[in-house]
Amino acid sequence: MTKKVSISLQPFGKTISVNQGTPLIDVLHEFGVEFPCGGKGICGSCKVKLLQGELKIEPVQQQKLDKLKFGKEWRLSCFCKAESDITLEISQFENIILADSSTFDFRPQKGFGIAVDLGTTTVVVQLMNLENGHVLDSVSDINPQVKFGGDLISRIQSCLDGNFEELQNLIRSKIWKMIYSIIQKHPVEVSKVTMVGNTVMHHVFSGLAVNSLSFYPFHSPNLGTQKFTPAEINWELPENTEIRFFSSIGSFVGSDILAGIAATKIAEREEFSVLIDLGTNGEIVIGNRDKIICASTAAGPAFEGAKISQGMRATTGAISSVDFVNNELKAHVIGNTTARGICGSGLIDIMAILLKREKIGMFGEINSGEDNVKLTKQVSITQQDIREFQLAKAAIAAGIQILLNQLKITYTEIEHVFIAGGFGNFLNINNVIRTGLIECEAEKIIKLGNTALIGAKMFLFEDEKFIQKILDKTSQINLEGDPDFQNIYIEKMMLV
Repeated sequence: MTKKVSISLQPFGKTISVNQGTPLIDVLHEFGVEFPCGGKGICGSCKVKLLQGELKIEPVQQQKLDKLKFGKEWRLSCFCKAESDITLEISQFENIILADSSTFDFRPQKGFGIAVDLGTTTVVVQLMNLENGHVLDSVSDINPQVKFGGDLISRIQSCLDGNFEELQNLIRSKIWKMIYSIIQKHPVEVSKVTMVGNTVMHHVFSGLAVNSLSFYPFHSPNLGTQKFTPAEINWELPENTEIRFFSSIGSFVGSDILAGIAATKIAEREEFSVLIDLGTNGEIVIGNRDKIICASTAAGPAFEGAKISQGMRATTGAISSVDFVNNELKAHVIGNTTARGICGSGLIDIMAILLKREKIGMFGEINSGEDNVKLTKQVSITQQDIREFQLAKAAIAAGIQILLNQLKITYTEIEHVFIAGGFGNFLNINNVIRTGLIECEAEKIIKLGNTALIGAKMFLFEDEKFIQKILDKTSQINLEGDPDFQNIYIEKMMLV
């Protein structure tokens, strides 16, 4: 039986139990810790202070710590494993923009704010000190609306079938319970709540009809920022608390992407940048300080485990990465436990390996003639899983190509490609390129984690003018309306 060890997290006051030998990157990302450099020890953003216990420092990590000028009490969590009981202080929750690890300017304010990222699958809530920009606590949980379906189309249909009020009550109640759990531990007065999410989440939470999102041309007249008093939504906060659910960009590009644009500074940069959010929905943004265009694709579910036979999110028990060592497959399982399934990053890895070893052909066929490929005793990917990957990969790759065409630029004119999404911490960039998901040099690709949440925290300090400046230069396009969409999509289905 695997031995358990405990990790106490300060200042959260939380203790979690994990299997001995579990990499910290496997568990800390669930508490909002981000790994912008992808676990290379370059940025130092995943630093933790060791308050009690032991965390071994190998020579490579020591060199990184020395270069970053961190003292002996610090560790880079991307290098560490929990071998015994430890207490850590998580101090990277500062005013950091993950795109380049620079700080953003903000006007210190009295009081405390709550930032909420309302996703289709997960909800994240963080409490921030508005005087110094530090996060005091973070909680995440599953969106209870998943019982009405894992994708937005299912949620919309459920609303049309008469379940709108229940969907609304479920999410309002869930977010309040998460906020309440935080302020019970940190009895502070909350003066602001900022929320971001996709357009469907925005409409359902705000009590806005989703009917127009169910049929072409999918236009809604209610994309703007919605404001609430605590009494209106039955939240027991001070009556003067300002609660805002920020504006969507378009029918299927919400304020979560608006927040991502703010977090990556795309709207401020002279050079062109790409932002790809591989969440439950696949959103793509390309632009600069002059013009930004974006689109939504039907790609995300496969990367979050949906429609994959043993697919799951990047949580304990998921195969997050796969290597081919000494002529056999080696799978890393989140939480150092028995594999229960595979998440998006692991799926990308195995596809790249099968391509490199010519185990699958350009059309995705398994060359051996078998109907599955075994990764561990418990987990396999099937021929249908490969097909689902091709569909998802083609949707993203085609979306990027169409947006590039619309702007009359090529990948060579792109300075950065930012990848957001829950499994971004585990992505192998070379394998992302090998599968054709993104077609540029590895040096341009930056993994960011939850840009929506970073932006939501920024919005605690910003007014509507800041938001409007981004919206004024941003537009959504319909990919399927592009005359070349079908040809590009079919071309990107190929695995070459």
